[in-house]
Amino acid sequence: MAEDEPEVVADEHGSDEESLARKFQKELSAGLVAFVLLSILDRAREDLYGYQIAKQLQAAGPINPVGIKQGALYPVLRTLAANGLLASRIVPSYSGPPRRYYRITPHGRVVLARWQEIWTDMRSFVNRLAPAPEADQKAGTS
Repeated sequence: MAEDEPEVVADEHGSDEESLARKFQKELSAGLVAFVLLSILDRAREDLYGYQIAKQLQAAGPINPVGIKQGALYPVLRTLAANGLLASRIVPSYSGPPRRYYRITPHGRVVLARWQEIWTDMRSFVNRLAPAPEADQKAGTS
């Protein structure tokens, strides 16, 4: 191995830092996707279909820290609708298949408000115990 090549650190199970990071990202994402989708639909001025929601996620920044892919949105949207947090309607499209538009329900807004409280408490707790490195904190405040 050349001197300038980073050493890959593996544990006795063969896991490396990147695979552990991906696992951590996946576990965090699983809990945050529904929260983010409800938040987007809560702020929307009109009903949105999946592609529009995906575009809003892309517009949020070049890096999607939650790791949401467009194809992964639809099962979460269906689950939120099945739980009464979203309502949906199908509208014919002139440029392709019919589109399912989503909007947050009053019950969804109540649940979102509670999730926002939980998220605020959790974020504060994590920031106290595992603060971001100093360089990240400076970048976030500029």
